[in-house]
Amino acid sequence: MTKVAIVTGSATGLGAACAIELADRGWNITINYSKSKKDAEETFEKVKAKGVDAILVQANVGQDADCRKLAAATLEKWGRIDGLINNAATTKFQKEGDLEDVTPEDFECIMRINVAGPYMMTRAVWPTMRKQWEEREERGSIVNISSIGGATGNGSSIPYVASKGGLNTMTLALARWLGPAVRVNTVCPGIVQGRWLLNGMGETEYEKLKEKMTQNTPLRLAGTAEQSAEAAVFFLTSASGVTGEILLVDAGSHLGYVPLKGR
Repeated sequence: MTKVAIVTGSATGLGAACAIELADRGWNITINYSKSKKDAEETFEKVKAKGVDAILVQANVGQDADCRKLAAATLEKWGRIDGLINNAATTKFQKEGDLEDVTPEDFECIMRINVAGPYMMTRAVWPTMRKQWEEREERGSIVNISSIGGATGNGSSIPYVASKGGLNTMTLALARWLGPAVRVNTVCPGIVQGRWLLNGMGETEYEKLKEKMTQNTPLRLAGTAEQSAEAAVFFLTSASGVTGEILLVDAGSHLGYVPLKGR
């Protein structure tokens, strides 16, 4: 029996890394994109090269009809849905101290994609996961990709960190509501090196942030997509009884600066 997962926002970055990591473990994958079709096609080919099956579905997770379409396409292809990684997200990079730099429309868009989107995707896969549990006791698994900003309040913008804090809380509620049929957990990456952050910050600020992370975190690391993907896939695929957990994958940045002893 080959298991099946949907990974939203899996054209590039962390979502693509999750899809490839799952393919390495023999899962069939629904790759989702909203605008980045060329990138999604490249991820699709990388997943297929692992010897598993995959489909490519364009959908905006901020729209309920698209969320249901994404679940329906997966079910039509394989007749099952075992896992969901809610990775798709958006932000606006806000000037520090400038509350006028974020419009009501910005706020609404960020909340719709980052909070309502995972909720609507969960709702779309829930009937299938519940049925699989009731008929065969096959437990589904959902992983939400949040951010260290949801725990610290520090991030690209106020609505972004607020949305991730909301996603963390929603994880706890869903873990209660959907058990025992489904496990629900969250991964909170720190900075994730890549194009998304580079484009938002600009090259100079991006390089400064990477240098700060490598100097001021206990592990002396600036995070990669692969590091957070490894944690997300562990939560998704593990047979353990873990649910309602929120894991920080940030090289220890939430601990503050820790000097290296003896150096």
